[in-house]
Amino acid sequence: MHQKTDLLKLLPFALVAFAVLILPAAAHAQDDDCRQPVAVCAARLAVFAISAFDPVGSAVRIGETQLVTARHVVADRQSAELFLQDGSKIEARVVPSDYKADIILLSAPDLPPGPVLQAVDAQEDSKLFTVGADVRLQRIRAYDPGGVTLLPAEDKALARLHHTAHSQPGNSGGALVDQDGRLIGIVAAGGEGRHEAVPSADLATLKDRSGPEHEAVSAEIGAAVRICTLQLENLRGRRGALDEQQIKALTTACRRSGNRQLYDLAGQAFGIRRMTDESLALFLESIEQDPHALNSRIGLAITYHMALRYEEELPHLHFLMQHAPKDPQVLRFAIQAGVWGNDLEIAQLALKRLKEVDPRAALAAEHFMKEPPPRPQPR
Repeated sequence: MHQKTDLLKLLPFALVAFAVLILPAAAHAQDDDCRQPVAVCAARLAVFAISAFDPVGSAVRIGETQLVTARHVVADRQSAELFLQDGSKIEARVVPSDYKADIILLSAPDLPPGPVLQAVDAQEDSKLFTVGADVRLQRIRAYDPGGVTLLPAEDKALARLHHTAHSQPGNSGGALVDQDGRLIGIVAAGGEGRHEAVPSADLATLKDRSGPEHEAVSAEIGAAVRICTLQLENLRGRRGALDEQQIKALTTACRRSGNRQLYDLAGQAFGIRRMTDESLALFLESIEQDPHALNSRIGLAITYHMALRYEEELPHLHFLMQHAPKDPQVLRFAIQAGVWGNDLEIAQLALKRLKEVDPRAALAAEHFMKEPPPRPQPR
C-alpha cells in the first residue's frame, strides 16, 4: 500500500487568487440565470467585490454604509477598492479592530442604498450557500449549496463554522447564507471540500472591539497577516531547509496574526521540510483554537504520520473518521496507523469504508492488512 506523504493544499481562498487581477467594469455583473433559491439570489445585491492586500476578495453589507470582509483580504491596508454593480468603484475605509477573528469592518460613506443581510446562527440542518466574487466569471455569484459539518466549538472564542457549501478563490470575505438569504457567516477559507466561515455571531464582538482606539493593535495584527502571507508565498514551490532566522520570522508573524489558517499553512511549510517539532506546534495551536477544524486535524495527522508517530496520530484519526467518514486520505492513513499503531479496530472500519468510496485502493489496502510490512523506523 503506497504511503502518501504530500501535505494538503489548504489555502485561504484569497491566497489562491493572489496573482489574479479583477476587471472592475465586470466585477459585479449579475448572473441572470441564478439557479439558487430566490432569497439566495437576491443576497448577491448585498455582496461586493473588493481589492486590497489581496487583489480580489468579497465584502458583505451589514449596514447602510458598513460592510464586513475577511481581515486577511486587507491585512494592514487602511482602505480597499469596492466595486459596485454598475462597474464603478468607491473607497471603503478599514475600521481598526483588536479582534483576532478573520473579519474586519469597512466603512463606505459613498455606498449607494441597497439591501442589508440579516445575521442569524446556523443550525445543524441548515442548507448553506456561498455568495461571493467569482474570479473567472467576474461577477457576484451564488454557488451550489452544502450543509453544516460542525457547528462552532463551544467555549472557543475564535472557533469557526465548518461546512460543505462550495467556495473558491475570490470568495474570502463573502457571505455564507441560508436558503432564506440570511447571513450565517463570513467566508474565511477551506480546501478539499471542507470549508470554514466566521460565524455571524462574531459580528457583535467585532463591532464592540472596533474603532480608532484600536488602531495600534489593529495595525500590528494586519502587519502580521501581511508578513506571514508574503513569507508563505515566498516559500511556495521551494523545498530547501530553513535557517533559524527564517524559522523564527515565519513562526512569529503567523502566530501574531491570530489567524488559524495561517498557522496551518506555516505548519505545512515546516512539515514538507521534515521540521516535525515546528510543524506540530503550530497544528496543535490550531486545534486548541478550534477543536472542530478538520483541515487542521488532517494536517496534524499527516505530520504525525510522516514522523512515524502513529500512536499520537490515532486520536485525531478517530475524530476524523467520525466527521470526515468518507475522505479517502483519512481512510488510508487510518489503515496504516491502525496496523502500525496497534489499533486494528480503526483499520478494519477504514478498510470497510474504503471499499465503498475507492474499491481499487481498497484492494491494495486489504493486501497491506493481510501481510503488513514491518513498521517503519525513524532514520
